[in-house]
Amino acid sequence: MSDDAGGSGEFHRIATYFAPLARGADASLGLTDDAALLSVPAGMELAVTADTLVESVHFIGDEPADELAQKCLRVNLSDLAAMGAQPYGYFLSLSLPNRIDDAWVAAFCQGLGRDQADFDWHLLGGDSTSTPGPISIAVTAMGLVEKGRALRRSGAKPGDAVFVSGTIGDGFLGLLAVQGQLPYGPEADAVRRRYNVPDPRISLGRSLAGVAHSAMDVSDGLVADLTHICAASGVGADIDARAVPVSSAAAELLAGAPDLFPDILTGGDDYELLVTGPEEAVLSAAASSGTRLTRIGAIRSGAGVSVLDGDGQVLQFVKTGFRHG
Repeated sequence: MSDDAGGSGEFHRIATYFAPLARGADASLGLTDDAALLSVPAGMELAVTADTLVESVHFIGDEPADELAQKCLRVNLSDLAAMGAQPYGYFLSLSLPNRIDDAWVAAFCQGLGRDQADFDWHLLGGDSTSTPGPISIAVTAMGLVEKGRALRRSGAKPGDAVFVSGTIGDGFLGLLAVQGQLPYGPEADAVRRRYNVPDPRISLGRSLAGVAHSAMDVSDGLVADLTHICAASGVGADIDARAVPVSSAAAELLAGAPDLFPDILTGGDDYELLVTGPEEAVLSAAASSGTRLTRIGAIRSGAGVSVLDGDGQVLQFVKTGFRHG
């Protein structure tokens, strides 16, 4: 993990807070060299993904530092889950303004350490620098998957069932909660927690590798992400809006604000897995993961995604999901 800032403070932080996170990972070389050395086991492929989170764009800025660290790792872990990969290790590049002190860095690293233990992977390297701008956190994550078994977006086929893991909508509602747009209470706190610390479906992805026809994680929004699968696969899809699962907290909040329902289908930040494939085989494989899968629709020939209400009428949306600038 290099130091572009050139100050002894950054070297102190690397040695004190980040080097311990690399212990146990031989590839990291103890963060004392210019690069890591990786070996991919025979018969495996290396899945690599990267995300950058910028203050005031991807996070508010006043979140607890440990939860922010976990979110930075978990949005990448969700990408690995969507490929059916087992987490291997990650690189972290931090650009921090001078207002960030060692207490913040220590709490941030505590969050990293918790998720390293929970998901059995390690910090392998990265970069640390100062900036006059907002906090910027870039993670490059790597996972291992058996050759030829990686889940892709491009394999959906007409006749496939469409499934989603867990529940949808807590990400969008959680964003409203952290912005202070929901009434204070246990439901708002529950969705805020889901927004700040999503649950990557690693075990589910591993169980579906080589079984499901296509998969991706729900980051931009359920409708938008299923549209991505359909575009990559050259197919269309129909969703039953009534079948989309929501958490008890979301259901309680929606009962008081039913107009928000279209937004939970398009809001994103759920980091659940969207999966297509033969129903019996997918459900059988998923059972071993202990993660709930709900059938919400089907793949058809054609193009585009139609969301149907209880009367079979197609719902119209102002937007289908988050768009990257």
